[in-house]
Amino acid sequence: MTSPIIWSPRFTITSAIARGLMQIDAARALVDHTPLSLAAQAELRSRARMQAAHYSTFIEGNRLTLEEAQRVIADERAEISGRERDVSEVRNYWNALLRVEEWARKDKPLTEELIKRLHALVESGPRAKPTPYREGQNAIKDSATGTLIYLPPEAKDVPDLMAGLVQWVAEAERSGLPIPIIAGLVHYQLVTIHPYYDGNGRTARLLATFILHRGGYGLSGFFSLEEHYARDMQGYYRALISHPHHNYYFGRSEADLIPWLEYFISTLAEVFEAVRQRAQKSAENGTPAEPEDLRCLDHRARVVLGLFARKETITAPVVADELGLSERMARNLLLDWVKDGWLQVTNPSRRARAYSLSAKYRQYIGSLSAMPLGGEKNEQ
Repeated sequence: MTSPIIWSPRFTITSAIARGLMQIDAARALVDHTPLSLAAQAELRSRARMQAAHYSTFIEGNRLTLEEAQRVIADERAEISGRERDVSEVRNYWNALLRVEEWARKDKPLTEELIKRLHALVESGPRAKPTPYREGQNAIKDSATGTLIYLPPEAKDVPDLMAGLVQWVAEAERSGLPIPIIAGLVHYQLVTIHPYYDGNGRTARLLATFILHRGGYGLSGFFSLEEHYARDMQGYYRALISHPHHNYYFGRSEADLIPWLEYFISTLAEVFEAVRQRAQKSAENGTPAEPEDLRCLDHRARVVLGLFARKETITAPVVADELGLSERMARNLLLDWVKDGWLQVTNPSRRARAYSLSAKYRQYIGSLSAMPLGGEKNEQ
């Protein structure tokens, strides 16, 4: 078996890209050093996740409004008649995003297996097995006219192209190429290879998010690129068309990727700056000094503490979904936190066991339980 040829994307770091990278780093540094209450963190993170799940699926034709997406995420039993597939897509994206954040926290490397697992989460849900690459040709056509827009590489070439992409990421990280550039190029190449019949765009956007989080550009989960793409879909798709010929083998494989990178980096800079402004505004509304009891909580405990922004009690399945863990691991964490004294069991029933904050920690949360899911409304 021959070794795959490592992908070699064509680009240079132009002045526009360099300027965007500096803006991204400046915004990231300011957000990282902005003191935010747990309430503000919970609101920013929930808002960004909801927008990501709604707008990324909206790009692919999902018909749910933002308000409907919020409802089906908040209540796993909620259904919308005639929109069953749409509901499933939004929930799958939400769960996949949580898993991406968990993988990044664990510093998992980008591998083909991870990509296959991610696609399975996007397309089929948490119990699906990793998705194998397509075995036949697919094509992207204009939904209105049926005109061929793009013909991806043949199925026989997909395994080598994907292996080459993964190896390129490892080399790029070792060489110190800026993380936002790596994320943007992975996004581009995944949709260019189009390794699956469906779900390539959603998988590519989640992979870019994974690389940003893993490389220190997660911005505490406060950002969503998907909303920007959805509000400028023509610009988004135009930037991805790096060569005028529709066939991968007639120009796309060796296209100049500067236009796409300039679009991706400028978008990321704009999104990060918007997060900086929201974070600063939240901080200016007043952030009390964090008590010692809160400073001792690790990242996962803080994320779960933020759940009480919208819930009086939580369960192991809810924690598992939020942290991207198995229910068994979530139950073990909850037991540890009860022993630590910041959670208490409110329903000891084995089937419906529920947990709430202890009185000591409730005093730190204040009005968190009155906060709506997803923050401000912005219906599409």
